[in-house]
Amino acid sequence: MEHTGSGDPARTLALLWRTQERTSRKGKPDLSVDRIVRAGIEIADGEGLRALSMRRVAESLGVGTMSLYTYVPGKGELVDVMVDTVAGETGRAEEFDGWRAHLTYIARENLGMYRRHPWLMQVAPNRTVLGPQVAAKYDYELRAVDGIGLTDVEMDSVVNLVLGHVQNAARGLAGASQTERETGLTDQQWWDAAAPFLMKVFDPGRYPLAARVGNAVGELHSSAYSPEHAFEFGLERILDGVEQLVTTRG
Repeated sequence: MEHTGSGDPARTLALLWRTQERTSRKGKPDLSVDRIVRAGIEIADGEGLRALSMRRVAESLGVGTMSLYTYVPGKGELVDVMVDTVAGETGRAEEFDGWRAHLTYIARENLGMYRRHPWLMQVAPNRTVLGPQVAAKYDYELRAVDGIGLTDVEMDSVVNLVLGHVQNAARGLAGASQTERETGLTDQQWWDAAAPFLMKVFDPGRYPLAARVGNAVGELHSSAYSPEHAFEFGLERILDGVEQLVTTRG
């Protein structure tokens, strides 16, 4: 697990805001912070964050490891800039039929970001990445709940509540995909294989509620659990709670 804010604060901020961008020297490979960061993202996307190192990035760019340090001080700073960069990928649509639709859009955009870059779930956001893309994303997300009667602190709390749910759902989706890859079985195939044995040992008379609810869930999802359903159901309940809060301010 990597941690945001683990690098030197001053050097990280200089990288994030590109206040000390260097130009490549004549005869040297065309290096830049952006190129190094993109290489880091490609490695993390394809191999996971554990595979990321300054040496691995240098190898992918065909340069010596030491040449990277002219642009990026170390892995801690690199990870922060990678996080800031992918934050700029989320959509920023403007026309919505109310705050609820806007927050739903934000949730789906963030889920898409995690699915494109699952390594983000290996980064502990203990400290906010103070970069331009993260700031723009946060500003946009706050606009979904601006002017609906919440305090500034409540606006921040609502956005973070939605994003926390998204991250949890993304972990469930990633886990389901990994299980299928590693076992070679879809949920339906696993269920079909387990069901005959379960019918022999499970006594519905002893566990009537579990039998009734389990059957309903299994028929709906062809599995005991659906991360997609968990995302949709949880998001709706969160928005219901926010709506109740907003209504009390009316």
